[in-house]
Amino acid sequence: MALTDKTLTCAECGKSFVFTIGEQEFYSSKGLQNEPKRCPDCRSNRKQSHSGSGKSRQMFKATCARCGAECEVPFEPRQERPVYCSNCYASEKPAH
Repeated sequence: MALTDKTLTCAECGKSFVFTIGEQEFYSSKGLQNEPKRCPDCRSNRKQSHSGSGKSRQMFKATCARCGAECEVPFEPRQERPVYCSNCYASEKPAH
């Protein structure tokens, strides 16, 4: 059977969201049989609130060493180590 995008309703916020063909293929490849019950935003919020000991992750303000943009990172920056915003970090990290 050919997959098609599906519009689902979030069980948490009630908003509609699209369960894309790519997401369906990913779920299938991982052996997941149930469709998601929450929209991406609610899933992300739930995951963040349940990480660690149930506390929200503490974020620290920093300045990107490459582009100078203000950003937030999940660790306390130290002066001897550069901190990069997510865009610059993606281009700095070594390819595997």
